[in-house]
Amino acid sequence: MNLTTKRTLGVAAAIALALGTVAATSAQAAPKSVTIAFESPLTGSEAGLGQDELLGAKTALYEYNLTNPAVKVNLLTADDQADSSVSPGVALGLAQNASVIGVVGSCCSGATKAAFPAFKAGRLTVVSPSATNATLTDPKSAVNGFPFFHRVAATDAFQGPALARYAVKGVTSPKVYLIDDASTYGAGLKLLTQPSLKSAGVSVVGSDTVIAPASDYSSTASKVVASKANVVVYFGYYSDAGKLKKALDLAGYKGTFASGDGTDDNGYITSAGKADAEGTLITSQSVPFELAAPAAVQADFTKATGLASAAGHAYVTQAYNATNVFLSCIKNGATTRSAIQNCVATGSFVDVTGAKFSFTRYGDIAQGAPVGAYVVKNGEIIPVGNA
Repeated sequence: MNLTTKRTLGVAAAIALALGTVAATSAQAAPKSVTIAFESPLTGSEAGLGQDELLGAKTALYEYNLTNPAVKVNLLTADDQADSSVSPGVALGLAQNASVIGVVGSCCSGATKAAFPAFKAGRLTVVSPSATNATLTDPKSAVNGFPFFHRVAATDAFQGPALARYAVKGVTSPKVYLIDDASTYGAGLKLLTQPSLKSAGVSVVGSDTVIAPASDYSSTASKVVASKANVVVYFGYYSDAGKLKKALDLAGYKGTFASGDGTDDNGYITSAGKADAEGTLITSQSVPFELAAPAAVQADFTKATGLASAAGHAYVTQAYNATNVFLSCIKNGATTRSAIQNCVATGSFVDVTGAKFSFTRYGDIAQGAPVGAYVVKNGEIIPVGNA
């Protein structure tokens, strides 16, 4: 996932210069304590995504500390606001911090991509819970994160076809209108959804791009109603998805509203309002923690976070798994950046369900990862199976 990319000239060169001494500091003797950074939006319009994922990271670290480990692990939070004009500076600060040996994050694809120059220059390994844009691990892409970027969620190359199927399921003679937010995530997911609609013979009656954040979706809603569409698919984040859905309902739209994992957050229901959000279809790579985690781990979640349950919080499972990738490596003696990179790239890990996984050369899960189907019902985002 990710917001609009704003890149400035000379960033890569400045980062490389600033990081000239990092390699030397990461090759020291094994310390008694190391730091894992958690980078995601912790403030701003998409803060709900980062705050949800932080719950998973805290739970994994809580369990690690219960083992009385030889190496203490500190968790450093870094707020990139899901903004690709902010994340390069945040990433540079992490790369310059010699105690940081790995990064969990970011949740969003644009912010992640914009941070790559700093992380590559600092040779800092990244495991994202939810940055799903396919180009981030595409060896043919000029902006991939090789060899330092990894992720524990399926890419949008899988979510796009799943969203295309789910959005029109059960709709007689579907006529689809596509709307994206111009972000790396939203525009990318739209491109990966369109071919599946075309191959299925589904009629696409309109397409629009509205740069987020936007305050007024009335013009777009009018276009949708005029097109006679009976399915609207939005590609973007929950805060604007909610504003769009509210505008559609005010304009008299009565059809299906579907969206991807950027909308998989209770903030969508707050933004749209409970009544307008009702019935929304959502696809997401997030696996509900309250369904995936054993009872003992759920009890640890409560102790670590103070929350009775992870229900309603997206990507907790993936953040827990991503954090445990680093913790597993540290348990096995990897306490420098180079050792962490080697361990993550070549190691085998265990997720919250007990299943083993590893990463491909370019950072995706070798065993594959699911895309789930959800529906908003009675003010909650309810899982209904695989999309």
